[in-house]
This record gives sequence, C-alpha cells and structure tokens, in this order.
Amino acid sequence: MKFLLNVIWLIFGGLWLALGYFLAGIICCLLIITIPFGIAAFRIGVYALWPFGKTVVDKPTAGVGSLIGNIIWVIVAGVWLAIEHIVTAVAMAITIIGIPLAIANLKMIPISLMPLGKDIVPVRSLQSHV
Repeated sequence: MKFLLNVIWLIFGGLWLALGYFLAGIICCLLIITIPFGIAAFRIGVYALWPFGKTVVDKPTAGVGSLIGNIIWVIVAGVWLAIEHIVTAVAMAITIIGIPLAIANLKMIPISLMPLGKDIVPVRSLQSHV
C-alpha cells in the first residue's frame, strides 16, 4: 500500500513539492553560511518525493543553533514551502482518493517550517526502537 500511495503522491504533487525544496536548497548553497539550510532542504526534498513509510523525529543533539536557524529558515523559505504544501493539499483533497495524500501533505508542514534539528527515518526503524 505504501508503494501505491508513494507512486500516486509522486505523480500528483510530490515531484512539484520536491522541486520547490531542491530550488530552495540550491539557493541556500550559494552562500557558505547557508549551506546547512541547503542540506536540510535537499533532505526534505527527497522525503517529499517518497514520504510514505518514513517519519520525522527530533534529533537528540539539536540545540539553540537549530532553533536560531529555524527562525531564519521560516522567514527566508519556510513560509513559502508551507504555502506550497497547503495549496497542494487542497488540490489533492478534491477527490476521495486524494484525501490521504492531502493529510500527508499537511503533516509535512511542520518540517517545512522548522527543518533543522530533525531526522527523517523509516517507520520500521522507529517501531523496532519502541
């Protein structure tokens, strides 16, 4: 089921979402000081391509630097990426089949706003630790 949802997701919105993250990553990598933002954007872009079967967890080593970086990220790119998720979620929710995709899209908004200090892990590895 995850595979089918990921394929539908990729076709009907995941590719566009990932391109938005990749564009943000390229722009962030132009300056040395914003490279961590670019790396986070690329990581989330890959997650936006194939999200089902993965989840977002907090990094235990995240600290004040992540918080400050997230504040800067929200101002520079996070708001625009969150808006992209909302618009895509509304478009996906028009059909019954798209409702689970729209919900997944809305669940990605927190990481689009605050990507630093987060890890994207497979759901299986999370379940084995519980």
